[in-house]
Amino acid sequence: MEHAQITNCISREELKQLISTKQQLVKIIDVRGKEDYDNYHIPGAINIVILEIELASQLFDKNDFVITACGKGGGRSAQAAEKLQQLGFKNAKWLCGGTIGWNEN
Repeated sequence: MEHAQITNCISREELKQLISTKQQLVKIIDVRGKEDYDNYHIPGAINIVILEIELASQLFDKNDFVITACGKGGGRSAQAAEKLQQLGFKNAKWLCGGTIGWNEN
């Protein structure tokens, strides 16, 4: 895994803390397909497939905390977060462990 991806990863615990302190500014984007999203997603997550991630640049403020999530985390979500950073979202990160890790104890 590249160093840039590691630093752009946010843990489940960090995300929960961020949501509790800055709820209105945190946007979670599930970049998986609709079927996977419909089967299970993080509460409050919005489904925008990775191929349409540039749409987020029109929907969200570039100062928002935009967190991307996929199944296990680090594949599509890392690519999406990187793209959002290129589009000017300075607080874009991907969720370590993805939606699968979200409910793990």
